[in-house]
Amino acid sequence: MVNADIDLDLNERLADAVTHGVSLYFTAEFIVEQPRWYWFDETVVERSLNFRLSYHAITRSFRLSVGNFHQSFDTLDSAVRTMLRIRNWQIVPIDELDTGESYRAALRFFLDTSLLPKPFQVTALGSRDWNLGTDWMRWTFLAGAPR
Repeated sequence: MVNADIDLDLNERLADAVTHGVSLYFTAEFIVEQPRWYWFDETVVERSLNFRLSYHAITRSFRLSVGNFHQSFDTLDSAVRTMLRIRNWQIVPIDELDTGESYRAALRFFLDTSLLPKPFQVTALGSRDWNLGTDWMRWTFLAGAPR
């Protein structure tokens, strides 16, 4: 299970795009690998969590969607803060990890420009404003027995 607070700010261009009706898609990726000395590391699990941030002019509210779950917010800032605070994300059942074994985990969060409307994808190619994301955050953990 993963809990993460991601430090990322929407720049003015992205905030303006959302406010004018462009949906933004964000992805959180998580990878668990088991190191091997004789070959490449074994990928135990890869998970992604997809967010859609949009604005509805009729209700004057921002909507954050994660899968089939939707939540409305009065301000863009509150929607973004909620999106960047990941809680209780089930990554891998404990019985799929070997107790006492060392694993490597990695997490990153980014704006998925491939899901933007085509004109914005072209704009995103040459603009730093549309390349929003974190670097991979990596750490090692020791799998324990279930409590």
